[in-house]
Amino acid sequence: MSPDFAKTDPGNLLQSPFPLVLPDWQAPAHVRAFVSTRRGGISEAPFADFNLAAHVGDAPEAVAHNRLLLRTLLPAEPLWLEQVHGAAVFDSAAGSPPLVPPIADAIVARAPVQRGGAVCAILSADCLPVLLCDRDGTAVAAAHAGWRSLAAGVLEAVARRLDIPGAQLMAWLGPAIGAESFEVGPEVRAAFLAHDPAAEQAFRKSGATEKWHADLYLLARQRLNALGIHSISGGGFCTLRDSSRFFSYRRDGLTGRMASVIWLDES
Repeated sequence: MSPDFAKTDPGNLLQSPFPLVLPDWQAPAHVRAFVSTRRGGISEAPFADFNLAAHVGDAPEAVAHNRLLLRTLLPAEPLWLEQVHGAAVFDSAAGSPPLVPPIADAIVARAPVQRGGAVCAILSADCLPVLLCDRDGTAVAAAHAGWRSLAAGVLEAVARRLDIPGAQLMAWLGPAIGAESFEVGPEVRAAFLAHDPAAEQAFRKSGATEKWHADLYLLARQRLNALGIHSISGGGFCTLRDSSRFFSYRRDGLTGRMASVIWLDES
């Protein structure tokens, strides 16, 4: 078993017919979550092979088939978002399921799927998926936290929407591009330092150029800590370097997307 898989397996997800990454956190047993990898589907190159995104140019029938495969591990259809690298949060408890994907980069749920709660889902291929829950297992959230969303305050927006003290929350940081692979311009560094000068710790000069290496994991941890969230696990992945398991937009350009999903179960 890969070290990034959880020691426990609520829902028997390790019996999945395709590879998954399971959060290594101490969430309540009825909080279920996983991240898909690029393996196990039918998409052809350059989307090979378990692409779950309908917006990247993959054959629609391949995406539909892959989503049906994903659905075999879930108690309901995921509530997909139209992600725009912003900070909007969709509250799945606000009313009936939407007819079209909500424009948002995060989603929260407060009820088990069996009682109308949503399977929260976000798609990524280098951007950081952040999964959250509270210690009592009454709420869950998924955030698409690339640098733009992080700088725009997506994690702060999720915390406000959950309205649960930070000390009662825990977070898991999923597969994202690693600091050694993530080179950004000075404007990215400036955006984070304007919010918190301590963000300087997450940037390292890239040789003699004007570029910087940015540590998304550290930037997310800093923002979570500022919200009072100190129970944070995960991190340490690099989607760009781990081409056998993960899609990477920075590496390949035209490519697929993994899904990070989280939901509440009654059992």
